Amino acid sequence: MTLGHPAAGISMTALPRLELQALVSLYLTDCPLERSSFSTLVIDNRTRYFRVKKPLEVVAGTQGKQGPRGFDGTPGKQGPPGAPGTPGITGPQGLSAYFNWKECSWTNVHEGKDNGLIRDCLFYKKFTDSILHVYWNGDFRIGSCNACCKRWFFTFNGSECKAPRAIDGIVYMAKGVGHFIHRVRHIEGHCDKIHKGHIRVGFNVGNCAGFGNADAHTGWNSNSRLFIEEVPRPQP
Repeated sequence: MTLGHPAAGISMTALPRLELQALVSLYLTDCPLERSSFSTLVIDNRTRYFRVKKPLEVVAGTQGKQGPRGFDGTPGKQGPPGAPGTPGITGPQGLSAYFNWKECSWTNVHEGKDNGLIRDCLFYKKFTDSILHVYWNGDFRIGSCNACCKRWFFTFNGSECKAPRAIDGIVYMAKGVGHFIHRVRHIEGHCDKIHKGHIRVGFNVGNCAGFGNADAHTGWNSNSRLFIEEVPRPQP
């Protein structure tokens, strides 16, 4: 069998008949044309004429579907240790590092001082840049006086707080001759610029600015508490 074209001289030989007929059927047209434009096909020594619709050419097909995942390979050998990295930057102190507090408490202090130290509590401060948070909770009063005033305040190693300012509270009475009114009161604040180490925190009583002395009493028939806590610096 021979497949050819007059100009190109293309030929196909040794093809089975059915396969060749199938190939020809894809490209033939039944329109009568001049013999010079025909290609020839010789089958069993008989010549057939046909026209090719388009040149035989190789065209790339579309991408096929991805095949299934193959089996996992065997693990490779462990590589050698890498070089040590550079040290990181030290972070700031965490809040847990400042978790340091103490509470001193007394039952029936029953202190009649008009001036001076009522009670104190020894505390160990861990850091230089931390701040102390303190409060007193308990009974105190003034009595049997008119236009009188007394002041209760904190000291740190014998001195009042300077930063940001003193931590204190007052009791004033306009008319009180013959009256002794006891109430539980609360004084609280923060103090900065206190050195690291042992700090003696005191709770004191004294006169109000611009007033003379008056009868004071602290801690009658109740419990009194002096609380101390070390805390980190506040936000700007």
